[in-house]
Amino acid sequence: MKCFVTGGAGFIGSSLADRLLDRGDEVVAYDNFSTGLERFLEKARTSPRFRLVKGDVLDEKALAVAMKGCEFVFHLAANADVRFGTEHPRKDLEQNTIATYNVLEAMRANGIKKIAFSSTGSVYGEAPVIPTPETAPFPVQTSLYGASKLAGEGLIAAYSEGFGFQSFIFRFVSILGERYTHGHVFDFYKKLLNNPAELPVLGNGKQRKSYLYIQDCVDAIFTATENATGKVNLFNLGTDEYVEVNQSIGWISEALKLSPKLIYSGGDRGWIGDNPFIFLDCAKIRALGWKPKLTIQQGILRTLEYLKNNRWVLEERA
Repeated sequence: MKCFVTGGAGFIGSSLADRLLDRGDEVVAYDNFSTGLERFLEKARTSPRFRLVKGDVLDEKALAVAMKGCEFVFHLAANADVRFGTEHPRKDLEQNTIATYNVLEAMRANGIKKIAFSSTGSVYGEAPVIPTPETAPFPVQTSLYGASKLAGEGLIAAYSEGFGFQSFIFRFVSILGERYTHGHVFDFYKKLLNNPAELPVLGNGKQRKSYLYIQDCVDAIFTATENATGKVNLFNLGTDEYVEVNQSIGWISEALKLSPKLIYSGGDRGWIGDNPFIFLDCAKIRALGWKPKLTIQQGILRTLEYLKNNRWVLEERA
């Protein structure tokens, strides 16, 4: 199968591209390198079944041309800057919602009928049901990122109905692992390198979050796309556990053999729109036979080890 991966040089996109190539597929990776990194594609580029196209998902014509001949689109390109969304609200609209519309139109122009979409558990806002199932009451949106992703979900569902697409929508918790370039492990490790004695922490450290290891995430995507048969297939992706931020700090500090003084900014959330408790019900994807191989603790420690061994990632992000 010939697959088109938007955001193909990013953390999740490049990991997915490698796995698609490993199972024998052809891959066209499409990325503008605003956050993606060339070095993430070193393995993929050794394959004759891989092609890289440097382009922007906001460039409708270039997108349609690059997608020609593909059979399945994995749409992962997005602005994932959740924390600072209120400082540039148009960015979420353009890079998450309008970009998704452009992808769908490029698919329509090329007769492509299958799409997998990286959405987010943030669409549930501060959910009244914990753990939160896909059938939870429609929530009040609390972040521009979540709202823009939910709009993308709506477009995909409508195109599936109107143009005969089959879609796979994945509401991720935070993803961890090799090639990880943003998030709490990255931030804490970078801060502790700068000052091992103190660690600033957003909020009160009691926020409860769920995380998923990158290869478990890709396994779940493959499980759904190979086994689900509906027109619009919606899945939560996460583990059956959550951790407090303070607990994660403890694991990271112990692994680094540090005992930093924790300096909290205060309040029960780290930023505007931060959800202090994210825990998704993943029974639906588990019913297809998938289950994660790594615990949250194992995922965090593996991510930390990757960052320790690949300090260039921190330098690139600087």
